[in-house]
Amino acid sequence: MPPSPAASPSPSPSPSLSRERTRQLRRVALSGLLGTAVEFYDFLVYGTVAALVFGELFFPGADPAVGTIAAFGTFAAGYVARPLGGIVFGHFGDRLGRKSMLLLTMGLMGGASFLIGLLPTYDTVGVWAPVLLIALRVLQGIAIGGEWGGATLMVVEHAGERRRGLWSSFTQMGAPLGSLLSSLVVTFVVAMPRDQFTAWGWRVPFLLSVVLLGVGLFVRLKVVESPLFAEVKKDRSEARLPIVDVLRRPRPLLLACCVGIGAFTAQSLLTSYLIAYATGIGYARPQVLTALTVSAAVALVVLPCASALSDRVGRRPVVLTGAVLSAATAFPVLALIDSKSPGALILAVVIGHGIAQSAMYGPLGALLTEMFGTRVRYTGASLGYQGATLIGAGFSPMIAGSLVAGSGNGTPVALLLCGGSLITALTVWFVRETSRTSLSGAPTELPTTPRPEEITA
Repeated sequence: MPPSPAASPSPSPSPSLSRERTRQLRRVALSGLLGTAVEFYDFLVYGTVAALVFGELFFPGADPAVGTIAAFGTFAAGYVARPLGGIVFGHFGDRLGRKSMLLLTMGLMGGASFLIGLLPTYDTVGVWAPVLLIALRVLQGIAIGGEWGGATLMVVEHAGERRRGLWSSFTQMGAPLGSLLSSLVVTFVVAMPRDQFTAWGWRVPFLLSVVLLGVGLFVRLKVVESPLFAEVKKDRSEARLPIVDVLRRPRPLLLACCVGIGAFTAQSLLTSYLIAYATGIGYARPQVLTALTVSAAVALVVLPCASALSDRVGRRPVVLTGAVLSAATAFPVLALIDSKSPGALILAVVIGHGIAQSAMYGPLGALLTEMFGTRVRYTGASLGYQGATLIGAGFSPMIAGSLVAGSGNGTPVALLLCGGSLITALTVWFVRETSRTSLSGAPTELPTTPRPEEITA
C-alpha cells in the first residue's frame, strides 16, 4: 500500500527551480537598486540644482535667501505628494500586483525629471515657469510615493526568511548610488563657466536621467511577480480597501513613520541643504560636491553591512545605534562644517551621512515591510516610508534655511539633525523586533512595548 499523503515528505525544489529562483531574486534586487537609484538621482539632482540656480531662474527679483527658500519650497512640494503616491500605487499594488505598478512609477519618475530639463525659465514664460516646475515636482513625488514601497517589498517577498535585511539593502543602496551619480554629473556641469551653467548646463543632469530610466525599465520588465502576492491574490474574499485596513489599526503606520524620521532628516540636511549652507559660508561648490561623493561611496559600503548585521542581531539594535550616533555627533558635525576646511567638511559628511545615517537607513526597508501583512504591505510600507520622508526630509531644508537666515549661524541645523535622530531612537523602543517574523503571517498591529529579550538583542 502506498504511503498516505500526510506521511510523504514534502518535495524539495529541483536544482533547476532553485537556480531560477536565485536568478529571479538577483534580478529583482537589481531592479530595486536601479529603481531607487533613479528616484534618488532625480530628487538629489533637483535639490542640488535648486540650491545653486533655481532661485534666480524661477524666482528672480527676490532676495537670494528668499529665492533659496522658495526653491526648497518646490523641493518640499514633491515630498508632500509622496503620501498620495503611496496611497494610489499601494492600493493598486496590493490589489493588482507589484510589478505593473513599479513599471508605471519608474516611467513617471524618469519622465517628469526629463521634462524638468526642458522647462522654460521665468524670463521666458513668466509665472508659468514656477507653476510648471511645481507641477512636475508633484508628479515626481507621486511616482516616488509608490516606487520605494513596491521595489523594497518585491525584494523582501522574493528573499525568503533568512537574509531579508541583506537583500533589501540593494534597494536602500539605490540612495547613495543615486547620490553618487548625481554628485558626479553635477560636479561636471558646475565646472562650466557660470553663464553657461545658468543658461543650459543645469539642464544636463535632468536630461541624462533618461539613460537610467531606460536601463531600469529593461531590467524591471524581466522580473516576475512576488510569490507571496501571487498566493494571496488567489483569495479575494475580503473587499475592503487596503488603505482602510491600514488606517483601522494605525499604530504600525504611526510607528513606521516615526522610526524613519531621523534617517530622512539627516539625509536632507547633509545632502541637499548642505550645498546651500556650505557654499553660503565660503566653500567652493566643487568642494561640497566632493564631500557628498565621498560620503555616498562610504554609504555604499556601510548600508549592506548594517543591513546584513540586522539579520543577525535584529533591526532594532542597528537602527538605534545609528540614531544615537547621529544625535551624538550632530553638533561636532556642524563644528567641522563651520571650520571651513575642505578636509573637515568631508569628514563631517562621512560621519553624519555616510555612517550614522546609513546605519539608520539600511535596515529600514526590511523593517517597514515586515511590519505589515501581505494584503496591505504595499500600502502600509509605502505610507510609513513616505510619511517619514515628508516629516523628516520634506520641510527640513526649508525650515533650516529660514532659521539659519534668522539666526545668522548654523545651530538650527544641528538642532534639527539631533531632534530627528532622537525621534527615531525613542520610537525604536516601541517597535517589536521583526527580523524573525514570517512574512506569510506578518502582523498588522504591533504590541505596545517590546519584549525584554528584544531590548537586549
